[in-house]
Amino acid sequence: MILKNVKLIGSNDLVNIGISEGKITNVLSIALKNTTDSLRLSFDGVLAFPGLINSHDHLDFNLFPQLGDKTYNNYTEWGSYIHKKYKEEIAGILKIPTSLRARWGIYKNLLCGVTTVVNHGERLATENDLISVFEQCHCLHSVQFEKNWRLKLNKYDKRKLPVVIHAGEGDDWPSYYEIHQLIRWNLLKRKLIGIHAVAMSERQAKKFEALVWCPQSNIFLLNKTAKINLLKKHAAILFGTDSTLTSSWSIWEHLRLARETHEITDEELCNTVGTNASTVWQLPCGEIAPGKDADLVIANLAGGESNFNTFFGVNPKDILLVIHKGNIRLFDEKLLPQLKILNLDNFSKFYIKGACKYVQGDLPGLMEKIWEYNPSVDFPVSVERPP
Repeated sequence: MILKNVKLIGSNDLVNIGISEGKITNVLSIALKNTTDSLRLSFDGVLAFPGLINSHDHLDFNLFPQLGDKTYNNYTEWGSYIHKKYKEEIAGILKIPTSLRARWGIYKNLLCGVTTVVNHGERLATENDLISVFEQCHCLHSVQFEKNWRLKLNKYDKRKLPVVIHAGEGDDWPSYYEIHQLIRWNLLKRKLIGIHAVAMSERQAKKFEALVWCPQSNIFLLNKTAKINLLKKHAAILFGTDSTLTSSWSIWEHLRLARETHEITDEELCNTVGTNASTVWQLPCGEIAPGKDADLVIANLAGGESNFNTFFGVNPKDILLVIHKGNIRLFDEKLLPQLKILNLDNFSKFYIKGACKYVQGDLPGLMEKIWEYNPSVDFPVSVERPP
Protein backbone atom coordinates (compact mmCIF):
# COMPACT_ATOMS: atom_id res chain seq x y z
CA MET A 1 0.00 0.00 0.00
CA ILE A 2 1.18 3.52 -0.76
CA LEU A 3 -0.27 6.72 0.70
CA LYS A 4 0.60 9.55 -1.67
CA ASN A 5 0.82 13.31 -1.12
CA VAL A 6 0.31 13.57 2.62
CA LYS A 7 1.73 16.05 5.13
CA LEU A 8 3.21 15.14 8.49
CA ILE A 9 2.62 17.19 11.64
CA GLY A 10 4.63 20.40 11.50
CA SER A 11 5.71 20.10 7.87
CA ASN A 12 4.07 21.30 4.68
CA ASP A 13 6.24 19.07 2.47
CA LEU A 14 4.34 16.34 0.66
CA VAL A 15 5.53 12.80 1.35
CA ASN A 16 4.61 9.28 0.28
CA ILE A 17 4.31 6.50 2.84
CA GLY A 18 4.95 2.89 1.88
CA ILE A 19 3.34 0.05 3.84
CA SER A 20 4.01 -3.68 3.58
CA GLU A 21 3.21 -6.64 5.83
CA GLY A 22 1.84 -4.41 8.55
CA LYS A 23 4.92 -2.18 8.75
CA ILE A 24 5.91 1.22 7.42
CA THR A 25 8.60 0.66 4.80
CA ASN A 26 9.29 4.14 3.44
CA VAL A 27 8.57 7.80 4.15
CA LEU A 28 9.85 9.69 1.14
CA SER A 29 9.39 13.09 -0.45
CA ILE A 30 9.82 11.54 -3.89
CA ALA A 31 7.65 9.04 -5.71
CA LEU A 32 8.10 5.40 -4.73
CA LYS A 33 9.19 3.74 -7.96
CA ASN A 34 9.29 0.13 -9.10
CA THR A 35 6.76 -1.03 -6.53
CA THR A 36 4.22 -3.77 -7.00
CA ASP A 37 1.68 -2.32 -4.60
CA SER A 38 -1.84 -2.97 -5.84
CA LEU A 39 -3.34 -0.26 -3.61
CA ARG A 40 -2.21 3.32 -4.05
CA LEU A 41 -4.25 6.04 -2.37
CA SER A 42 -3.72 9.59 -3.59
CA PHE A 43 -4.59 12.57 -1.44
CA ASP A 44 -4.50 16.31 -1.78
CA GLY A 45 -2.37 17.70 1.02
CA VAL A 46 -4.08 15.93 3.92
CA LEU A 47 -2.59 15.40 7.39
CA ALA A 48 -1.01 12.05 8.31
CA PHE A 49 -0.15 11.18 11.90
CA PRO A 50 0.46 8.05 13.97
CA GLY A 51 -2.60 6.29 15.33
CA LEU A 52 -3.25 7.73 18.77
CA ILE A 53 -2.38 5.77 21.92
CA ASN A 54 -5.04 6.18 24.62
CA SER A 55 -3.28 5.15 27.83
CA HIS A 56 -6.34 4.99 30.07
CA ASP A 57 -9.84 3.79 29.33
CA HIS A 58 -12.39 1.45 30.87
CA LEU A 59 -13.65 -0.09 27.64
CA ASP A 60 -16.81 -1.56 29.13
CA PHE A 61 -17.87 1.74 30.74
CA ASN A 62 -18.34 3.83 27.59
CA LEU A 63 -22.11 3.50 27.27
CA PHE A 64 -22.65 5.48 30.46
CA PRO A 65 -23.60 9.14 30.31
CA GLN A 66 -21.56 11.48 32.48
CA LEU A 67 -22.75 10.96 36.05
CA GLY A 68 -22.32 13.72 38.61
CA ASP A 69 -23.66 17.19 39.20
CA LYS A 70 -21.25 18.93 41.55
CA THR A 71 -17.59 19.21 42.52
CA TYR A 72 -16.27 16.36 44.67
CA ASN A 73 -13.30 16.15 47.02
CA ASN A 74 -12.15 12.79 45.66
CA TYR A 75 -13.17 9.74 43.65
CA THR A 76 -14.53 7.83 46.66
CA GLU A 77 -16.95 10.66 47.46
CA TRP A 78 -18.05 10.73 43.81
CA GLY A 79 -18.45 6.95 43.68
CA SER A 80 -20.64 6.86 46.76
CA TYR A 81 -22.73 9.77 45.47
CA ILE A 82 -23.50 8.40 42.01
CA HIS A 83 -24.41 4.92 43.29
CA LYS A 84 -27.11 6.54 45.39
CA LYS A 85 -28.38 9.23 43.03
CA TYR A 86 -28.04 7.38 39.70
CA LYS A 87 -28.86 3.85 40.83
CA GLU A 88 -31.37 3.20 38.04
CA GLU A 89 -29.16 4.68 35.30
CA ILE A 90 -26.21 2.54 36.39
CA ALA A 91 -28.34 -0.63 36.55
CA GLY A 92 -29.71 0.11 33.08
CA ILE A 93 -26.23 0.12 31.55
CA LEU A 94 -24.86 -2.79 33.55
CA LYS A 95 -27.61 -5.10 32.30
CA ILE A 96 -26.03 -4.82 28.84
CA PRO A 97 -23.54 -7.73 28.50
CA THR A 98 -19.93 -6.75 29.15
CA SER A 99 -18.84 -8.07 25.75
CA LEU A 100 -21.19 -5.65 23.95
CA ARG A 101 -20.18 -2.71 26.11
CA ALA A 102 -16.49 -3.44 25.59
CA ARG A 103 -16.99 -3.81 21.83
CA TRP A 104 -18.50 -0.32 21.70
CA GLY A 105 -15.56 0.94 23.76
CA ILE A 106 -13.23 -0.32 21.03
CA TYR A 107 -15.30 1.40 18.34
CA LYS A 108 -15.39 4.61 20.39
CA ASN A 109 -11.62 4.73 20.22
CA LEU A 110 -11.29 3.62 16.60
CA LEU A 111 -13.75 6.24 15.33
CA CYS A 112 -11.48 8.92 16.84
CA GLY A 113 -8.26 7.58 15.31
CA VAL A 114 -7.04 5.67 18.36
CA THR A 115 -5.25 2.50 17.26
CA THR A 116 -3.98 1.39 20.69
CA VAL A 117 -5.90 1.63 23.96
CA VAL A 118 -4.78 0.59 27.43
CA ASN A 119 -7.75 -1.02 29.17
CA HIS A 120 -7.85 -0.63 32.93
CA GLY A 121 -9.54 -3.39 34.87
CA GLU A 122 -10.18 -7.08 34.48
CA ARG A 123 -8.99 -8.60 31.22
CA LEU A 124 -11.85 -8.56 28.74
CA ALA A 125 -12.92 -11.56 26.73
CA THR A 126 -13.59 -9.51 23.62
CA GLU A 127 -12.45 -9.45 20.03
CA ASN A 128 -9.88 -6.70 19.76
CA ASP A 129 -8.73 -7.12 16.20
CA LEU A 130 -9.88 -3.64 15.09
CA ILE A 131 -7.31 -1.89 17.28
CA SER A 132 -4.68 -3.03 19.76
CA VAL A 133 -6.00 -3.46 23.30
CA PHE A 134 -3.02 -3.36 25.64
CA GLU A 135 -3.41 -5.38 28.82
CA GLN A 136 0.19 -6.50 29.47
CA CYS A 137 0.27 -4.86 32.88
CA HIS A 138 -0.95 -5.46 36.42
CA CYS A 139 -4.07 -3.35 36.95
CA LEU A 140 -5.12 -2.35 40.45
CA HIS A 141 -8.05 0.02 40.75
CA SER A 142 -6.92 2.19 43.66
CA VAL A 143 -5.82 2.14 47.28
CA GLN A 144 -9.40 2.75 48.41
CA PHE A 145 -11.32 0.40 46.13
CA GLU A 146 -8.90 -2.50 45.49
CA LYS A 147 -9.29 -5.23 48.11
CA ASN A 148 -6.00 -6.53 49.50
CA TRP A 149 -4.10 -4.01 47.40
CA ARG A 150 -0.92 -4.36 49.46
CA LEU A 151 -0.72 -8.10 48.77
CA LYS A 152 -1.55 -7.63 45.09
CA LEU A 153 1.02 -4.86 44.75
CA ASN A 154 3.69 -7.20 46.06
CA LYS A 155 2.63 -10.32 44.18
CA TYR A 156 5.94 -11.92 43.33
CA ASP A 157 4.86 -13.73 40.16
CA LYS A 158 3.82 -10.39 38.62
CA ARG A 159 6.84 -8.41 39.73
CA LYS A 160 8.06 -7.84 36.16
CA LEU A 161 4.79 -6.27 35.05
CA PRO A 162 4.21 -2.54 35.56
CA VAL A 163 1.53 -1.71 38.10
CA VAL A 164 -1.17 0.59 36.72
CA ILE A 165 -3.30 2.20 39.41
CA HIS A 166 -5.52 5.23 40.06
CA ALA A 167 -3.51 7.43 42.41
CA GLY A 168 -4.29 10.81 43.90
CA GLU A 169 -7.66 11.31 42.19
CA GLY A 170 -8.82 14.07 44.49
CA ASP A 171 -8.08 17.49 45.90
CA ASP A 172 -7.69 16.69 49.58
CA TRP A 173 -5.36 15.17 52.17
CA PRO A 174 -6.62 11.54 51.83
CA SER A 175 -5.88 11.69 48.08
CA TYR A 176 -2.33 12.83 48.75
CA TYR A 177 -1.82 10.32 51.57
CA GLU A 178 -2.92 7.33 49.49
CA ILE A 179 -0.02 8.04 47.12
CA HIS A 180 2.29 8.02 50.14
CA GLN A 181 0.86 4.64 51.18
CA LEU A 182 1.29 3.24 47.68
CA ILE A 183 4.94 4.26 47.52
CA ARG A 184 5.63 3.02 51.04
CA TRP A 185 4.15 -0.42 50.39
CA ASN A 186 5.83 -0.97 47.02
CA LEU A 187 8.25 -3.36 48.70
CA LEU A 188 9.36 -5.02 45.45
CA LYS A 189 10.08 -1.61 43.88
CA ARG A 190 7.82 -2.39 40.96
CA LYS A 191 7.36 0.09 38.14
CA LEU A 192 4.41 2.31 39.00
CA ILE A 193 2.22 4.01 36.43
CA GLY A 194 -0.20 6.35 38.20
CA ILE A 195 -3.46 7.55 36.74
CA HIS A 196 -4.83 11.08 37.42
CA ALA A 197 -2.23 12.25 40.04
CA VAL A 198 -4.21 15.40 40.85
CA ALA A 199 -3.01 15.41 44.46
CA MET A 200 0.55 14.28 43.65
CA SER A 201 3.63 16.22 44.71
CA GLU A 202 6.88 16.45 42.77
CA ARG A 203 8.60 14.36 45.42
CA GLN A 204 6.05 11.59 44.97
CA ALA A 205 6.25 11.76 41.17
CA LYS A 206 9.89 10.68 41.36
CA LYS A 207 8.71 7.24 42.46
CA PHE A 208 6.63 6.71 39.30
CA GLU A 209 7.80 5.64 35.87
CA ALA A 210 4.88 7.42 34.21
CA LEU A 211 1.68 9.32 34.92
CA VAL A 212 -1.48 9.17 32.82
CA TRP A 213 -3.11 12.58 32.55
CA CYS A 214 -6.92 12.62 32.18
CA PRO A 215 -7.73 16.33 32.44
CA GLN A 216 -11.33 16.26 31.24
CA SER A 217 -12.29 13.58 33.74
CA ASN A 218 -10.46 15.44 36.51
CA ILE A 219 -12.12 18.76 35.82
CA PHE A 220 -15.57 17.15 35.59
CA LEU A 221 -15.19 15.54 39.02
CA LEU A 222 -12.85 17.87 40.89
CA ASN A 223 -12.78 21.13 38.91
CA LYS A 224 -9.02 20.69 38.99
CA THR A 225 -6.37 18.64 37.22
CA ALA A 226 -2.81 17.47 37.89
CA LYS A 227 0.12 19.89 38.04
CA ILE A 228 1.61 18.40 34.90
CA ASN A 229 4.01 21.32 34.34
CA LEU A 230 5.78 20.24 37.54
CA LEU A 231 5.26 16.49 37.48
CA LYS A 232 6.63 16.15 33.94
CA LYS A 233 10.12 16.86 35.32
CA HIS A 234 10.11 13.55 37.15
CA ALA A 235 7.93 11.07 35.23
CA ALA A 236 6.88 10.45 31.65
CA ILE A 237 3.46 11.94 30.88
CA LEU A 238 0.92 9.86 28.98
CA PHE A 239 -2.66 10.75 28.04
CA GLY A 240 -5.97 9.06 28.77
CA THR A 241 -9.65 9.67 28.28
CA ASP A 242 -11.09 7.57 31.09
CA SER A 243 -14.64 6.43 30.27
CA THR A 244 -17.78 8.39 29.43
CA LEU A 245 -18.82 8.15 33.08
CA THR A 246 -16.74 11.27 33.61
CA SER A 247 -15.91 12.64 30.17
CA SER A 248 -16.94 13.01 26.55
CA TRP A 249 -16.46 10.24 24.01
CA SER A 250 -14.01 12.00 21.65
CA ILE A 251 -10.35 12.08 22.65
CA TRP A 252 -9.97 15.23 20.51
CA GLU A 253 -12.11 17.22 22.95
CA HIS A 254 -9.87 15.97 25.77
CA LEU A 255 -6.72 17.01 23.95
CA ARG A 256 -8.04 20.50 23.23
CA LEU A 257 -8.97 20.96 26.88
CA ALA A 258 -5.49 19.79 27.90
CA ARG A 259 -3.98 22.28 25.50
CA GLU A 260 -5.99 25.12 27.06
CA THR A 261 -4.43 24.43 30.47
CA HIS A 262 -0.96 25.37 29.13
CA GLU A 263 0.52 22.74 31.45
CA ILE A 264 2.75 21.40 28.67
CA THR A 265 3.83 22.47 25.20
CA ASP A 266 2.03 21.40 22.04
CA GLU A 267 4.87 19.06 21.14
CA GLU A 268 4.84 17.49 24.60
CA LEU A 269 1.08 17.03 24.44
CA CYS A 270 1.38 15.40 21.04
CA ASN A 271 3.98 13.02 22.46
CA THR A 272 1.64 11.92 25.26
CA VAL A 273 -0.44 10.06 22.67
CA GLY A 274 2.60 9.03 20.63
CA THR A 275 6.25 8.44 21.46
CA ASN A 276 5.92 8.80 25.25
CA ALA A 277 3.23 6.13 25.31
CA SER A 278 4.97 3.78 22.90
CA THR A 279 8.16 4.00 24.98
CA VAL A 280 6.49 3.33 28.33
CA TRP A 281 4.30 0.50 27.05
CA GLN A 282 7.14 -0.80 24.82
CA LEU A 283 5.07 -0.69 21.64
CA PRO A 284 6.36 -0.76 18.03
CA CYS A 285 4.13 2.15 17.01
CA GLY A 286 3.57 5.83 17.80
CA GLU A 287 5.80 7.14 15.00
CA ILE A 288 5.67 7.40 11.23
CA ALA A 289 9.04 5.84 10.52
CA PRO A 290 10.36 2.81 8.62
CA GLY A 291 10.11 -0.38 10.65
CA LYS A 292 7.29 0.85 12.88
CA ASP A 293 3.83 -0.72 12.86
CA ALA A 294 1.64 0.82 10.20
CA ASP A 295 -0.81 2.42 12.63
CA LEU A 296 -1.75 5.59 10.78
CA VAL A 297 -4.50 8.16 10.52
CA ILE A 298 -5.23 10.45 7.57
CA ALA A 299 -7.42 13.49 8.24
CA ASN A 300 -8.60 16.57 6.40
CA LEU A 301 -6.24 19.48 6.83
CA ALA A 302 -8.13 22.62 7.76
CA GLY A 303 -6.68 25.62 5.93
CA GLY A 304 -4.08 23.50 4.17
CA GLU A 305 -1.30 24.25 6.67
CA SER A 306 0.21 21.46 8.77
CA ASN A 307 0.86 22.63 12.31
CA PHE A 308 -0.24 21.87 15.86
CA ASN A 309 -3.34 24.03 15.45
CA THR A 310 -4.61 21.86 12.64
CA PHE A 311 -3.64 18.63 14.44
CA PHE A 312 -5.45 19.54 17.65
CA GLY A 313 -8.35 20.84 15.59
CA VAL A 314 -9.16 17.38 14.21
CA ASN A 315 -12.58 15.87 14.93
CA PRO A 316 -13.87 12.36 14.16
CA LYS A 317 -15.80 13.66 11.14
CA ASP A 318 -12.50 14.90 9.63
CA ILE A 319 -10.86 11.47 9.64
CA LEU A 320 -10.50 10.03 6.15
CA LEU A 321 -8.63 6.82 6.89
CA VAL A 322 -7.53 4.71 9.86
CA ILE A 323 -4.95 1.98 9.28
CA HIS A 324 -4.09 -0.51 12.01
CA LYS A 325 -1.11 -2.83 11.49
CA GLY A 326 -1.35 -2.19 7.77
CA ASN A 327 -5.07 -2.97 7.55
CA ILE A 328 -7.75 -0.44 6.69
CA ARG A 329 -10.18 -0.26 9.59
CA LEU A 330 -12.11 2.92 8.72
CA PHE A 331 -12.42 5.17 5.70
CA ASP A 332 -14.43 8.10 4.43
CA GLU A 333 -16.96 7.71 1.62
CA LYS A 334 -14.79 10.04 -0.52
CA LEU A 335 -12.19 7.27 -0.82
CA LEU A 336 -14.58 4.69 -2.26
CA PRO A 337 -13.46 5.24 -5.90
CA GLN A 338 -9.87 4.39 -4.88
CA LEU A 339 -10.82 1.36 -2.78
CA LYS A 340 -12.40 -0.85 -5.42
CA ILE A 341 -10.26 -3.82 -4.40
CA LEU A 342 -11.56 -3.65 -0.83
CA ASN A 343 -14.23 -6.19 0.15
CA LEU A 344 -17.02 -3.95 1.43
CA ASP A 345 -18.86 -6.98 2.84
CA ASN A 346 -16.53 -6.65 5.83
CA PHE A 347 -17.50 -3.01 6.42
CA SER A 348 -20.59 -1.15 7.61
CA LYS A 349 -21.70 2.39 6.92
CA PHE A 350 -22.39 5.08 9.50
CA TYR A 351 -22.66 8.86 9.68
CA ILE A 352 -21.07 11.36 12.02
CA LYS A 353 -21.89 15.05 11.85
CA GLY A 354 -23.18 14.49 8.31
CA ALA A 355 -20.00 12.76 7.08
CA CYS A 356 -20.40 9.24 5.70
CA LYS A 357 -17.85 6.68 6.89
CA TYR A 358 -17.23 2.95 6.52
CA VAL A 359 -15.85 0.91 9.41
CA GLN A 360 -14.77 -2.70 9.59
CA GLY A 361 -17.31 -4.92 11.33
CA ASP A 362 -21.03 -4.59 11.90
CA LEU A 363 -21.34 -1.36 13.88
CA PRO A 364 -25.10 -0.93 13.17
CA GLY A 365 -25.68 -4.51 14.30
CA LEU A 366 -23.79 -3.84 17.54
CA MET A 367 -25.88 -0.75 18.18
CA GLU A 368 -29.08 -2.73 17.61
CA LYS A 369 -28.02 -5.42 20.07
CA ILE A 370 -27.23 -2.80 22.70
CA TRP A 371 -30.60 -1.10 22.18
CA GLU A 372 -32.34 -4.45 22.78
CA TYR A 373 -31.06 -4.28 26.35
CA ASN A 374 -31.37 -0.53 26.82
CA PRO A 375 -33.20 1.57 24.19
CA SER A 376 -32.18 4.81 25.91
CA VAL A 377 -28.48 4.52 24.99
CA ASP A 378 -27.42 7.55 22.96
CA PHE A 379 -24.67 6.99 20.38
CA PRO A 380 -22.60 9.82 18.85
CA VAL A 381 -23.08 8.29 15.38
CA SER A 382 -26.09 7.33 13.28
CA VAL A 383 -26.71 4.61 10.72
CA GLU A 384 -29.03 6.71 8.56
CA ARG A 385 -28.09 9.84 6.66
CA PRO A 386 -29.21 12.86 8.67
CA PRO A 387 -31.85 15.12 7.07
